[in-house]
Amino acid sequence: MAGRLKQPTGRYGGRSAEERQAERRRRFLDAGLQLFGDSPGFRGTTIAALSEAAGLSTRQFYEEFRTLEDVLAALHLQVNDWAEEAALTGLATAEGQPVAERVTAAFRAYAANVTGDPRRLRITFTEIIGVSPRLERQRLERRSRWVDFLCAEAAAAADRGEAAHRDYRLAATAFIGSVNGLLHDWQAGYVDADLDEVVDELVRLLLGILRPVGWRPEGV
Repeated sequence: MAGRLKQPTGRYGGRSAEERQAERRRRFLDAGLQLFGDSPGFRGTTIAALSEAAGLSTRQFYEEFRTLEDVLAALHLQVNDWAEEAALTGLATAEGQPVAERVTAAFRAYAANVTGDPRRLRITFTEIIGVSPRLERQRLERRSRWVDFLCAEAAAAADRGEAAHRDYRLAATAFIGSVNGLLHDWQAGYVDADLDEVVDELVRLLLGILRPVGWRPEGV
């Protein structure tokens, strides 16, 4: 009886099988970013159309993914990873500075990243919504990671005496909802402001959470 075909493991054209596989996966994700993030969107894309846009075959698609939902899931995580890296880089540029400067640097870097390519914004805030229970869990889990990010920065600011000592999880969750909604509406043209104004408003909102009315630094 003939056995199942195995993926080639040798080198071809100077590249290993693993390198060729990584290249195919990247091409499918690039095609997904274009089709899901622009036109026709996730729900209007077929596996055949995605494969054609990637310049690959449907057989090769099934070697990398099971469904189009798998591609969307991978893109959603990738876009969030890019945004997180940008925010961390922004924080690093403001190392040792007061919390207002740190928050501003982080959000300017984050906002520039997610709005720099409208396709990323659409995948993160629009295409991922309502697809399946699996992707809804992933979306909420990734949002929880952003909550952890904000809570850690808030706790550090509180330890430095720059913010109130409190449990920030609920406030951070509400704030992230504000970030997502405002950036989505700004990108869609419903907010009459430039990106700097949007970021400044978000920073004021966050600083108001960290330093509520009546709060004073310890010892003051």
